[in-house]
Amino acid sequence: MKITIFGSGYVGLVTGACLADAGNHVVCVDVDRRKIEMLERGEIPIHEPGLEAIVRRNFESGRLRFTLDAAEGVGHGLFQLIAVGTPPDEDGSADLRHVLAVARTIGSLANDYKVVVTKSTVPVGTADKVRQAVRAALAQRGLTLEFDTVSNPEFLKEGAAIADFMKPDRVVIGSDSARAADLMRTLYEPFTRNHDRLIVMDIRSAELTKYAANAMLATKISFMNELANVAERVGADIEQVRIGIGSDPRIGYSFIYPGLGYGGSCFPKDVKALAHSAEQVGYDAAILKAVEAVNERQKLRLFEKMKAHFGDLRGKTIALWGLAFKPNTDDMREAASRVLIDALLKDGARVRAYDPVAMPEAARLYNEPAALTFCKSTGEALQGADALAIVTEWQEFRSPDFDALKQALAAPVIFDGRNLYEPTHMAKMGFSYYAIGRATQNQANPA
Repeated sequence: MKITIFGSGYVGLVTGACLADAGNHVVCVDVDRRKIEMLERGEIPIHEPGLEAIVRRNFESGRLRFTLDAAEGVGHGLFQLIAVGTPPDEDGSADLRHVLAVARTIGSLANDYKVVVTKSTVPVGTADKVRQAVRAALAQRGLTLEFDTVSNPEFLKEGAAIADFMKPDRVVIGSDSARAADLMRTLYEPFTRNHDRLIVMDIRSAELTKYAANAMLATKISFMNELANVAERVGADIEQVRIGIGSDPRIGYSFIYPGLGYGGSCFPKDVKALAHSAEQVGYDAAILKAVEAVNERQKLRLFEKMKAHFGDLRGKTIALWGLAFKPNTDDMREAASRVLIDALLKDGARVRAYDPVAMPEAARLYNEPAALTFCKSTGEALQGADALAIVTEWQEFRSPDFDALKQALAAPVIFDGRNLYEPTHMAKMGFSYYAIGRATQNQANPA
């Protein structure tokens, strides 16, 4: 099948590569010349395990192409997938300018039947606006070509996107056209062959499903962090509580790990956008607002613990392990590390930071001010540090050489934002250990 994807960012590139890998012919269109040139050289602008090999294989086979030419893209594909960004406006609403610009482009260039598919995460009612934009552009050309609009939200987890696409939990199709729904079913058949996971519904329900899924997961994270803060104050261990409630199949273990809050390109933006959408129809989404407020507060928990331990942070050096908002990605959008770094620098502290893959992104964001040093290893980050802060739960941080760690630090102090270690074990080794929702082990003041 012939497919065009507008947008070669995270969603567009993963979608295009995986569809091409199933034997389809895919053209990815983007307005960023530098990105297109990178992709044609076989360079991947994002970090996603397994993606580079799939892109290179399908580019070399001719099934995956990249272009700046929108006319080439519109002329190529029966399916016209819109996977451009929807950044939040100042009021939290999703900015649909890029989505609607692509819709107008399709309408201004199409000469035969198209299935216009929205992959971008968009508010309820966006498909109607896309349909109107395509129709208006066709009308300006004096044409009344048949086309269908479809909502096909993505459910890709950064760091596991290839597996999520190849073996999906579900494929949601929002359509009011039997013809378009059948074509979408055929498109996804290679990925749902073993078990039919394709769910067809009306367009508005599909649009809401994406927001609802992300908001539900964000709610679980904020709720668990709220419980963790209560646990600290009443002398309970949130990790034991997590096991106790996770064993209930109605709750489960997914997304109930306490920490420093959620980040990335999806949860923060989508919670805000859903709350704004609710306001637009006269409803006060109190839970969504609370989820966001708890999350923003949680990102400062390690900083608050540092202030309580040190008092004055001026002149202190903090080793920071982990910059990406989660493991297996270089994405630092809305990452807890950025909130912590900014607070430490503002308070006069120095930061020595390390991340396995996000160092180039961090350098781009910060331009390495004098008080912030980017290091090449965990050990280098520890040099001259007064304490260690763990912000991202990368696998290589889980079993460090604690003797070497203790010798490297000016004082054996760890602020663990991901609860990687056992507090009693850390106390026996002589560390002052601050975790989330667990008893503090303070060697300076054991009582």
